[in-house]
Amino acid sequence: MDTIKCSQTLSISNHRVFSSDLNEHNTVFGGKTLMTIDDNSSIPASRVARIETVTASIDQVNFILPFGLQDSMCTESYVSGTGTRSIEVFTKIIGEHLKTGERFLGLTCFSTFVVTDPNITLPKVIPDTPEAEFVCSGYKERQAERLAKLMKQEKFNQNISLDFPWQQ
Repeated sequence: MDTIKCSQTLSISNHRVFSSDLNEHNTVFGGKTLMTIDDNSSIPASRVARIETVTASIDQVNFILPFGLQDSMCTESYVSGTGTRSIEVFTKIIGEHLKTGERFLGLTCFSTFVVTDPNITLPKVIPDTPEAEFVCSGYKERQAERLAKLMKQEKFNQNISLDFPWQQ
């Protein structure tokens, strides 16, 4: 397959917020939200690669509005760009106040997955909605930013001690 439409990679999941999901501020715990993102975004990555992928990063996480008790969280993820071995997935979480029906944008982010087989050729992603057109149009810029950040991170990692404090 040389190309794939964004809609062919779409993964949607819904979750009702329960009291066990909440932190001390009575909003959904951030770690729970990140787990939801990773779970849902891994499906579009697999749909485009059709082989094993691994999460490389979750970038540009924007917590816009909090989710609380009596809300639902509708998580939508789709592939927004492919590189040689990397797959960028866009995720948004739409909240709904279940008692009023009011919907709101609660979160947006990008995840990057890497294919485990270096010999695979990933298909080009074709946006097929106005939203996907807008999101995909920024892929090359985000990819360049991630590469620059990765280079800085590698240098940073070289200066981090692995010794226990009492061993220094």
